[in-house]
Amino acid sequence: MNKFFKGIKKIKYEGPDSKNPLAFKHYNPRAKVGKKTMQEHLRFSVAYWHSFKGGGTDPFGPNPVYDRPWDQASDPMQRAEDTMHAAFEFISKLGAPFYCWHDRDISPEADTLRETNKRLDKIVALAGKLQKDTGVKLLWGTSNCFSHERFTHGAGTNPDAHVFAWAAAQIKKAMECTLELKGQNYVFWGGREGYSSLLNTNMAHEQDQMARLLHLAVDHKKKIGFKGTLLVEPKPKEPTKHQYDYDAATVLSFLRKYDLLDEFKLNIEANHATLAGHTFEHDLQVASADGKLGSIDANRGDYLLGWDTDQFPTDLYSATYAMLVILKQGGIGPGGINFDAKVRRGSFDPVDLFHAHIGGMDSFARGLKSAQKIIDDGAIDGFIKERYASYRRGIGKKVMSGKATFAELERYVHQNGEPEKMSGREEMLENVINSYI
Repeated sequence: MNKFFKGIKKIKYEGPDSKNPLAFKHYNPRAKVGKKTMQEHLRFSVAYWHSFKGGGTDPFGPNPVYDRPWDQASDPMQRAEDTMHAAFEFISKLGAPFYCWHDRDISPEADTLRETNKRLDKIVALAGKLQKDTGVKLLWGTSNCFSHERFTHGAGTNPDAHVFAWAAAQIKKAMECTLELKGQNYVFWGGREGYSSLLNTNMAHEQDQMARLLHLAVDHKKKIGFKGTLLVEPKPKEPTKHQYDYDAATVLSFLRKYDLLDEFKLNIEANHATLAGHTFEHDLQVASADGKLGSIDANRGDYLLGWDTDQFPTDLYSATYAMLVILKQGGIGPGGINFDAKVRRGSFDPVDLFHAHIGGMDSFARGLKSAQKIIDDGAIDGFIKERYASYRRGIGKKVMSGKATFAELERYVHQNGEPEKMSGREEMLENVINSYI
């Protein structure tokens, strides 16, 4: 496999002193961190859509600028096959164990759904062969129910039941393809599941519709025997004014309301969290606290720009905070760390894909090592445990066990007077994190 990335050999770990830009400085897949290898902890995945189908377009540059030799053939199916070969060549040379796709990334639409599905079957067969040849696995599949003009007003939340039916049919097929390729998860990403104006929107009805779509998906998962995890990916806005899956807390509330909480976990994306006004680690923690953190889309936004820039993650603090959450919940599997990220418009050479992924993988490897050491040393956990110690004894213990009453708490205050102030030691704890990074 040396057709599209000629001259680039398999990326190897060379250590932090290496000056080779095409080598890992910190990600050593076989190195043990705690009780697992880095590869087992991190479960890296390459996003098919950005890395192989993206063109570098932006709101002010609609024409593609990336040099993508695999995406040049006049026949759309030939382009699809060439792109699949390029993807597996890249992923194999990078050494990532997984990849992810949308149905319309890997195979183009035809004039009818029946012909579109035939095309998809052909490409899925090719993907299955390449998975077997290379050992690369499918982390998750999903369906693009947002790009085509039929989804202008949404998919599951569309006011036209015909469009709802189309979305359901498309998701049905994508779930079956994910099963055929032994995908370990299936993601629901509502690219347009929201509103632009309340003047033409029945919000309650649209949310009921979305719940019906997810229930239908659960039923089909059981019917076809798919054992993987169903994931919902929160997204706050863009292109709609408001989306119903705004952030982790909103999605968890939605799943509870519609009796879906036992059937789904969350796929948290960094850039979506920041667009919602949160940090990446905030949404990770919200999902993890409910036992619902299932997978991660690793990227970052530009704090000076107001859209989903999907840049590769290089912030060591963000990676460390993320890995603290993941390690404390016992790992991310069967999900993973998927690079839902794209190179910048000016980084148009195919080799730039390697530089970007190497940087992201090294960043999370450093975050993993720092987080594991912080946990092993009890550098943060000890302080947090002591901060809440009053709830493990006396009146605090009675509160948490449900045995205290308002009257008893009032008597306690009368007897004990004003509580002593306790410092949160925020600056000290930030210094502790700095010492590990």
